[in-house]
Amino acid sequence: MIDRVFILIKSGKGGDGAISGRHEKYVPRGGPDGGNGGDGGSVYLLSDSNVNTLLEYRYKRHHTAGPGGKGQGALKHGRNGKDITLTVPVGTQVWVGKDSSQLLADLDTPGEALLVAKGGRGGAGNARYASSTNQFPMIAQAGEPAVDVEVRLELKLLADVGVIGAPNAGKSSLLAALTSARPRIADYPFTTLEPALGVVEHRNEDFVMVDIPGLIEGAH
Repeated sequence: MIDRVFILIKSGKGGDGAISGRHEKYVPRGGPDGGNGGDGGSVYLLSDSNVNTLLEYRYKRHHTAGPGGKGQGALKHGRNGKDITLTVPVGTQVWVGKDSSQLLADLDTPGEALLVAKGGRGGAGNARYASSTNQFPMIAQAGEPAVDVEVRLELKLLADVGVIGAPNAGKSSLLAALTSARPRIADYPFTTLEPALGVVEHRNEDFVMVDIPGLIEGAH
């Protein structure tokens, strides 16, 4: 069985460069001193052997890194935006979009990091553009825009607990009551024709439960 979630990732926009000039006493012809904008934050995925499911991403789908700060006078550069790292189980496959067949990575090794959305580069301040022919440029560079990425995460799940029993014994109802899974439930036997998985949350821990199709007497 495959656990599949869709998340929306956005890097941080780069900060704009500043247009500024020196304003100091005894420096009547101060030159440009506009600082550069800070770089926007990036978004990473990190495989973690302590993470077992993709459950948290069903509740939080949007993940955005911090923007870069604007440049200032006195050659002060803007602050870099904060990166964010999203942890996923080892064995998670990362795909572009909901239905795409483009595989970004197979995070099958613990501690493997993947850059999903790179932050925008900060723009240059006007001090960068000063020259012998243009000693006080009135231009600065805008920061690069943010990057939006829709990502599909897929994980082959191995169950921790299996629920077995005779047909129509209430196994699917138990799974539905304990997890967010919605298996098919009806009042006749053999409603469940293939295993159904759900994640049980208990005391800040989670484990995977599987509803196994009804057993038939004498079957091997």
